[in-house]
Amino acid sequence: MNFNLSEEQLAIADMAKSLFTDTCTDQYLRDYDESGQGTMSDLWLASIETGLHSVIIPEANGGIDLGMMELSLVLQAQGGSLAQVPIWRHQVAAAAIAKFAVESHTEIVKDAAQGNNLLTIGYNLNNTAEGSGVIAIESDDGVSLSGVVQAVANADKANFLLLSFSLNNETRWALVDTTTKGLTLTTGQMTQGEDVADVMLDKVEIDNAAVLATEAHNWILPRIFASLAALQVGVSEAQITKTVEYVSERKQFGRAIGTFQAVQMTMADTKIALEALRSNLWQLCYRLDNDLPCEHEAYATAWHACDAGHKIGHAAQHVHGGFGVDVSYIIFRYLYWSRAISLNLGGSPALLAKLGEVLRVNDKLGWKYDLDENYAN
Repeated sequence: MNFNLSEEQLAIADMAKSLFTDTCTDQYLRDYDESGQGTMSDLWLASIETGLHSVIIPEANGGIDLGMMELSLVLQAQGGSLAQVPIWRHQVAAAAIAKFAVESHTEIVKDAAQGNNLLTIGYNLNNTAEGSGVIAIESDDGVSLSGVVQAVANADKANFLLLSFSLNNETRWALVDTTTKGLTLTTGQMTQGEDVADVMLDKVEIDNAAVLATEAHNWILPRIFASLAALQVGVSEAQITKTVEYVSERKQFGRAIGTFQAVQMTMADTKIALEALRSNLWQLCYRLDNDLPCEHEAYATAWHACDAGHKIGHAAQHVHGGFGVDVSYIIFRYLYWSRAISLNLGGSPALLAKLGEVLRVNDKLGWKYDLDENYAN
């Protein structure tokens, strides 16, 4: 198999890395922490100018119309630089609306592709499970939603929210205008600085045109998992790189601590965890971009993102010793990001339970069980 990236993929990865790395210097991140601003507004505008906000939005709606592989490369660069911008939520929401909503919402997607509005997704594992706290009452004209969707990223800045709810034992998604009557927000910030808000819904009326088709959930969920896993790859890879630099320079007993076998084995374990996550992610992206079933791969990738994020983050902090908890040194930020990603995914135990459920119904997990060996050819 050919695992090399195409010239187009390398170009978009280099562009993203250049933008995020050049902007998110140590001093920039310190100033960002002190400002308490949440979203990096200047960097978001630069992302719009370079088109990184519309990688998977269809070309017919003004987007670049690439795949999850290309978006994942952008997100890996974002995670490695700790760039606080709503790259994936904005365009996954826009692409879902383009694919599953009625034509009357075309202008919303076009505005999203132009950067003239902001979309976000209300997701965590609890918010998309039965009993999430959102009650839907169906009518001839649509649905009425009541309840709370917790910690929706950038909800206070977004023009539209893509929210999930349970109806007739199915998870459905609806496009909700943030100015809709009955919708209120309680704002806050995650520990890594991301703006979030609890969305309170009090008999919010959603017409049928704003309710996405039933099959939208199986399209949206694996793309959420892939996006968060890609961020985790970027965060974790940067953690390892910075930790290796540290142990190569930090000396104890007259030698660099990186020469001690225990430290070397610890760092080797983090590299193995990272590459296992990366392999899972690329397989999931391949299947998504080729319209192949991927429920098992999605949950497995999400679990690996939580597990690898925890292992790598813990090891990096441990090896850094006191510097790991020094807020004047950058490594603590990566731990905050890693834990925030895991929280968004739902955590390792919950994801493992969900993977067990889908395997109970269908035990075909992985490439070789459902594809011909020469499929890619």
